[in-house]
Amino acid sequence: MKVNYLSREGYDKLKEELRDLVTRGRKDIARQIDEARSHGDLSENAEYDAAKEAQGKMETRISELETIMANSRVLDDKNIDNSKVYVLSTVTIHNNKTNKEMKYTLVSKDEADFNKGKISVDSPIGKALMGKSAGDVVSVKVPAGVLELEIKQIERQ
Repeated sequence: MKVNYLSREGYDKLKEELRDLVTRGRKDIARQIDEARSHGDLSENAEYDAAKEAQGKMETRISELETIMANSRVLDDKNIDNSKVYVLSTVTIHNNKTNKEMKYTLVSKDEADFNKGKISVDSPIGKALMGKSAGDVVSVKVPAGVLELEIKQIERQ
C-alpha cells in the first residue's frame, strides 16, 4: 500500500472524523435501525432499508479512514528542503498563457480542497510540480489543453 503523507492538521481532521463516526455515528444508526424495526414487517419497511443502507455506507467510510490512517505519515515541514517542491510546499506559479499568478499548497488527496488553495500531489498540476525548483517551467496537460506554469516561489506555511 502507498504511504499517504499528511500535515498534522489533515491527520487530526481525519482522526476526528473517524472518532465521530465510530462513536456518535454508530449510535445514531443503531437507534434508527431499532426505531425502524419497531414499525413492524421488515420486508416492506423503507425506513429499515434506508437505515441499513446508511449503516453500510458509514461502515465503508470507517474502513476507508482506518486504512488511510494506518498508511499515513505525518510530515514535519521543518525538515523539508525548501529548494524543491514537495508535499506541504506552498508554491507560487505563473500561468504563462493567462499571465496570472496562483498560489497552491500541495497536500495528499485526502487533504485537497481547491477552495482553500490546497491541491493534491496526485493531480496533474501537483504531479508536474513535484521535485521541481523555483524558476523551472512545467507543461501540464489538463482538460482545457496544455498549461505552461513557471515556479516563482517555494515556501512552507
